[in-house]
Amino acid sequence: MTTVVYLDYNNSTMETKIRQVEPNRIDRNIIEEAGRLIAAGELVAFPTETVYGLGGDAMHPLAARKIYAAKGRPSDNPLIVHIADFADMKKVAARLPEQAGKLAEAFWPGPLTMIVEKNDSVPEETTGGMNTVAVRMPEHPVALALIRASNCLIAAPSANTSGRPSPTEASHVMEDLSGKIAMILDAGSVEIGIESTIIDLTEQAPMILRPGYITREMLEEVLGEQVMVDPGIIDSDDSRKPKAPGMKYRHYAPKAELVIVDGTEDAVVQKINELVRRKKDEGKKTAVIASEETRRRYEADVVLCIGTRSDENAIAQHLYKILRECDELDAEEIYSESFQTPRIGSAIMNRLLKAAGHTVITV
Repeated sequence: MTTVVYLDYNNSTMETKIRQVEPNRIDRNIIEEAGRLIAAGELVAFPTETVYGLGGDAMHPLAARKIYAAKGRPSDNPLIVHIADFADMKKVAARLPEQAGKLAEAFWPGPLTMIVEKNDSVPEETTGGMNTVAVRMPEHPVALALIRASNCLIAAPSANTSGRPSPTEASHVMEDLSGKIAMILDAGSVEIGIESTIIDLTEQAPMILRPGYITREMLEEVLGEQVMVDPGIIDSDDSRKPKAPGMKYRHYAPKAELVIVDGTEDAVVQKINELVRRKKDEGKKTAVIASEETRRRYEADVVLCIGTRSDENAIAQHLYKILRECDELDAEEIYSESFQTPRIGSAIMNRLLKAAGHTVITV
């Protein structure tokens, strides 16, 4: 166990406890300790199958405010309520549409978040002032054990400073939030690497508000009806009040400027190398995010391989880690290939576009 000592905003000494947890052999003492912290209104970072989450009591307004403060997150950006049993949806939902049961049976536990109308017991601090609530059941033994041990429903956005790449391992959480939260549960790297799909069940037709591992086609097959896709997913100037996490604000961004170059392989390589040479002439350190197929063709100071294009799951899993590596390497200009993969390419590109502030060069 490691302890990070820090000062809070009132200059009093506090600590962040870091606990190692084996997912296949969970230490009950550690989980119960973490659960007591959640129940007492404190914050605990924990692993899910998608990314690490920053958890607090979803029904406790002060816990929600602590989450916003720790992340530096805008308070109109809703939090996702994590549950361990489908019956727990009744604790937060004003009503449960028939689609919710179908989707839960098919995809829960798993990387799918459903938006339903909230009841009066859910504080507005948790929902960002909305009359709806986002709910999911994570597919990770540590996450499920923590929810049950806390005897709470856990509100949990990604456990990172707002706007930065989401954390896919505990060290990323430590980098961003050490000194701001009570505990980090370290269970190693996550499996998926990008956040859950979010589907809104409060509209006339089900609508995807954030793409993820669960695709539109998978949802339509289960529901037996058309699923819409919110235009805000690809809109670079969406000023509406966000109904789900990640809809409005710049997310996932490294410190340096990131530019995506899209086109045929040869044209992309040629254009990125041209941009790299220009920045090198200006004395700037450059980085390129490339696939296994092209990584040897670039002239940048640093070339980071995201994986082979034949393995889109690996691309998703490595994306945030590579964006953080760009910061660690002090890259001043970052260029990335586009990764329009067959199944979850929309989810990967949604994150990459937000990280780049929708700066794309098409060649």
